[in-house]
Amino acid sequence: MLDTFVEFVLGAVSDMGYTGIVVLMALESSFVPFPSEVVVPPDGYLAAQGEMNIYLVILSGIAGSVIGALVNYSIAVFMGRKLLEKYGKFLLLSPERLHKLDKYFLKHGEITTFVGRLVPGVRQYISFPAGLCRMNIPKFCFYTSLGAGLWVVVLAVLGYVVGNNIELIKSNLRPITIITLILVAVIISVYVYWQKKRGNNEAAV
Repeated sequence: MLDTFVEFVLGAVSDMGYTGIVVLMALESSFVPFPSEVVVPPDGYLAAQGEMNIYLVILSGIAGSVIGALVNYSIAVFMGRKLLEKYGKFLLLSPERLHKLDKYFLKHGEITTFVGRLVPGVRQYISFPAGLCRMNIPKFCFYTSLGAGLWVVVLAVLGYVVGNNIELIKSNLRPITIITLILVAVIISVYVYWQKKRGNNEAAV
């Protein structure tokens, strides 16, 4: 089935060009559940064949990711807050917990958005809490671009080197995903250390 989807991606991109990448990655980054690893690597493969430009593939992938993330962000802004304030108690989300979420994103929204875009199963949905807390949109787009950009680069280069063999891509993605999660852990550790050090310095003043 994945091979069929890869063929669909290659056909769609061939017909729509870079617009196809933007559209498919926007869908992947919103609430449509299909993986980016079957979208971007085939485009990297087309770049290796000289049919596309690898840099434009990456930029298109990032643009699509940001557009999809903004869709989720907007849904949370215009619908999510009202629903949670009305029905959140059934999900054990009291007004006090929502207020704590607001405070958390006000202080840590940037690092959370950036790291969330690197974590499988989280990257599509990190936009919802950001929207609920009305995170600053330029900052949201910037940190979404950074996190999504790293992942898109990895996938595009993988497709460029490996080709359009989905099974080979999947086997190579496993160690890459592990390395990415280790990187995420390191980033979080450094951030926590920096926050504690800054807090201690402010307390000493």
